[in-house]
Amino acid sequence: MIFCVEDDDSIRELMIYTLNSVGYEAKGFVSGDELFGALRTEKPQLIMLDIMLPGEDGICILKKLRKQTETSDTPVIMATARGTEYDKVTGLDLGADDYLAKPFGMMEMVSRIRAVLRRTSPVHVSRALRVGALELNPETYTVLVNGERVQLTLKEYKLLRTFMEHPGRVFTRDQLLEKVWGMDYTGETRTVDVHIGTLRTKLGGCGNYIETMRGIGYRMEGNV
Repeated sequence: MIFCVEDDDSIRELMIYTLNSVGYEAKGFVSGDELFGALRTEKPQLIMLDIMLPGEDGICILKKLRKQTETSDTPVIMATARGTEYDKVTGLDLGADDYLAKPFGMMEMVSRIRAVLRRTSPVHVSRALRVGALELNPETYTVLVNGERVQLTLKEYKLLRTFMEHPGRVFTRDQLLEKVWGMDYTGETRTVDVHIGTLRTKLGGCGNYIETMRGIGYRMEGNV
């Protein structure tokens, strides 16, 4: 099920029609209030979320989605007005998985949805990942440092999991943006450095497992 939050009736109906025609179930909503009402009874595979909406805008709605446990990991694609770089960057930093600039073609929308769903489909991993005193359980989305649970944001968790699944591998900032933020990022790569910094702080003594490879990117030590 795909939820489409769009206040323009003609665009919303075309989105739903297109998604139905390619095999997805889809429901449309005019506002955040309607969306959260529906979320009380059903969790979608993905949410298409327009930024310009009556009442709460899409950025405020995205913040609420990421704060709620039930929707913190639900993929979200933001629809932004063409050229609004600030909205795009803000949405991605708050946890959006991709964005589409209006006006966009319906088949481009379908392609982006398929790509995001491929990236965010759960991977069944039975074993926990361990590096030194650090443990990550992909099934429960928990992170332990010396046996104590650490609370991470979704992006911090995805960064850490990427490193722990590939110990010793060096990732450039662009590679991390693509893997964790889910798109070819055209703005500043500084956002990776900021998230790495907060992640290291939260991991305490295990934060130094993440090494800075000067002029290249980052990696996690394989043997600590």
